[in-house]
Amino acid sequence: MREYSFYPGCSSQKGASSSNQLRSTQSICDELGIQLNEIPDWNCCSASIGYAGGGELPRLALSARNIALSEQHHPNQDVVATCAACWLATREANDRLNEDSQLLAETNEALQQAGLTFKGEKKVRHMVEVLIEDIGYDEMKSHVVKPLEGIKIAGYVGCQTNRPFGIDGESFENPVYLDKMIEIMGAEPVENYDKKVSCCGGALMFSEPEKSQALVKDIIEAAYDGGADMIVTPCPVCQMNTEVYQEQINQKYGTKFNMPSVYYSTLMSVAYGKSAKDAALDGQMIKATKLEEIAAK
Repeated sequence: MREYSFYPGCSSQKGASSSNQLRSTQSICDELGIQLNEIPDWNCCSASIGYAGGGELPRLALSARNIALSEQHHPNQDVVATCAACWLATREANDRLNEDSQLLAETNEALQQAGLTFKGEKKVRHMVEVLIEDIGYDEMKSHVVKPLEGIKIAGYVGCQTNRPFGIDGESFENPVYLDKMIEIMGAEPVENYDKKVSCCGGALMFSEPEKSQALVKDIIEAAYDGGADMIVTPCPVCQMNTEVYQEQINQKYGTKFNMPSVYYSTLMSVAYGKSAKDAALDGQMIKATKLEEIAAK
């Protein structure tokens, strides 16, 4: 059993936008012998504060508090996040505070008010890093009992798991880890998916929806052009933007999009023989019918 200090993030909570990601992730962790130990009393990672002009120190201190709590309660365990924005914010805080002694001193002065100290001695990792680096493609493949045959999938990496840090060993322009994960689950990845690392607009969908919807339109259109039956992504914001707003995009552009957008963990859960509920397929707004059919076998 591999143990990690787990930062779930706000959007994974019950009833929130990516609660289905957490459920499907838990199902594959059970299969792969991964134990996620939730950080007690965690707070928002501060990813959204950058949009609101909250300032550098408060933004870093919020993520530093989560890391300090992890170090206190789960020493010697890497911090793992499933949300791309949470991973990005938390890793940025960890890296910058380890590199900037002045920022570190100011952050720890703030944390001392809560009786905490940031040390930054362990890594901050995305869940896909754990799967690729600690489990490995061969081991992930060995657990497949219901191959996802006959499904063609556009692997939409998005921008937050790709820049500025990226997944170790992967190209910034054409990361292939998601294509590999699709393939070992028995499905067919779309080759040369030219919107693989394009931005979906993120939180711009709330403030300037026209701009974000134009970006999402191109992402979905490229998936259709590649013959995809669905989109798969590692990012909650990418998943939400590419699924939830298809009807509005159809009304604006006269398109007829109706493409499911799911998490990689949902794919894996179905391929591992889990139920539709464990795979969180009931959380889809646009039903992933082909996955439901395989899960029901």
